[in-house]
Amino acid sequence: MSKAISQVPFAVNEPVNSYAPGTPEVKSLIAQYKKMWAEKVEIPMIINGKEVKTDDKVQLQSPQDHAHDFGFYHRGTMQHVDDAINAALAAKKEWNELGWEHRAAIFLKAADLLAGPYRDVINAATMIGQSKNVHQAEIDAACEFIDFLRFNVEFMTEMYSEQPVSDAGIWNRVEYRPLEGFCFAVTPFNFTAISGNLPTCMAMLGNVVVWKPSDKQIYSAKVIMDVLTEAGLPAGVINMIFTDGKETAEKVLAHRDFAGLHFTGSTKVFQGMWKMIGDNIHNYRTYPRIVGETGGKDFVIAHPSANVEAVATALVRGAFEYQGQKCSAASRAYIPQSLWADVKKVMETQIGSIKIGSPEDPSNFVNAVIDKNSFEKCKGYIERANASGEANVVIGGQTDDSKGWFVNPTVIETTNPQYESMVEEIFGPILSVYVYEDAKWAETLELVDSSSPYSLTGSVFAQDRYAVNQAFKALENASGNFYINDKPTGAVVGQQPFGGGRASGTNDKAGSKMNLLRWTSVRSIKETFVSPKDYKYPYLG
Repeated sequence: MSKAISQVPFAVNEPVNSYAPGTPEVKSLIAQYKKMWAEKVEIPMIINGKEVKTDDKVQLQSPQDHAHDFGFYHRGTMQHVDDAINAALAAKKEWNELGWEHRAAIFLKAADLLAGPYRDVINAATMIGQSKNVHQAEIDAACEFIDFLRFNVEFMTEMYSEQPVSDAGIWNRVEYRPLEGFCFAVTPFNFTAISGNLPTCMAMLGNVVVWKPSDKQIYSAKVIMDVLTEAGLPAGVINMIFTDGKETAEKVLAHRDFAGLHFTGSTKVFQGMWKMIGDNIHNYRTYPRIVGETGGKDFVIAHPSANVEAVATALVRGAFEYQGQKCSAASRAYIPQSLWADVKKVMETQIGSIKIGSPEDPSNFVNAVIDKNSFEKCKGYIERANASGEANVVIGGQTDDSKGWFVNPTVIETTNPQYESMVEEIFGPILSVYVYEDAKWAETLELVDSSSPYSLTGSVFAQDRYAVNQAFKALENASGNFYINDKPTGAVVGQQPFGGGRASGTNDKAGSKMNLLRWTSVRSIKETFVSPKDYKYPYLG
């Protein structure tokens, strides 16, 4: 391929709209939100490029107003899983044979559609179905997804251009083939961009995909498929199904042609799927690729030299943006005694000014948690903290499910660094704080490293560079994304490749060339121009 082609600047981060009050972009987005809110949408599965409807219609509910009916989706059966697998395999040969530049063009067109006519649509769908405010929807559903598509094209062209050296008389090259079989994408509710990236990055490399989005993200998933269809994605390359999770996994992972799993979701589900793959390993045509990003119990540790306002702001943003439902959300903090009173005071002031409510009002910073189960889980942690002798709710703690699933930003202070909310993943707007003695900085670093099975994101705040370096080394394995004097959220495609280890996943770094390489099977090719005609080497005389 031409190296010059790979230097075309596809990989430029999409500018983020400010949505400042009174701007044309915020007026346009809210108008689109209201229009879609008033409609009744019908969402079919997409198998082999066709809409598939069933008699099993499931009502769609919005987290910010659980009584509001904005439509329904068609739930499928295991026959539809079979149909999706068969459609993918039938599309595989022609899709594989399509030139890489034609595949790239489809996804670059999808990016431009998202940046243009579909921007308000996908943002509004994310606001309605997943309860994200205008800013959170913009940085996720629009900008990050656009970045994934454009950067992945750039990464693909760079990867394809990487070729081995050739000696005199021979030509060595490598072919980046797609995996042999079909791939399975299982995506979460909390990021529309992740739901778009997992199936599309595999397809971009020539793979065919069965995609099962979360049933809490179906509205924006529909928009993703609408965009890909308009961009020219051939039928059968990505097949979107709405089926039972456990049964679907059992069927897909037992199939002889299953070749790869791209997963984001809970640790328990991922571990169960990994076990299924192990149990079926003797059945497969090829060893499957397994890529997963799962949970997190993400930390912030402040050194006594840290700036109070910076720490407090990072905790408020890191813990409570999108209601703490980011895999990277700050959910445990370790603050020195000398700073805690001042940090808490700044947090009280900031949290006291936060508005809570529907995304329809752009001034609302916090919206609803995703569903009743999440609401009840958060409420349980708050109630148990209030009743505990070793923990106390010091900020927030209010909940309201009368209209939507609203949980106020909540800070729990505990005297026990192993208290449940310090070590368990909550996935809600609850931050737990352990106050440590200033002299126990080194011991607290060890505590941070050992208190959680997860290793996704974390950050250190310090003005003392020796302290930063000490934390950097002590917490080497505690997070896959490490932040210095910044909140542990907000990884940007092409800037901070995202992923973690331990119970947080396989650390294959979404938003990087490293991830794309997992969806290829490389063939080495050696061509000799003038072949030897005698077996004898010079040493034989």
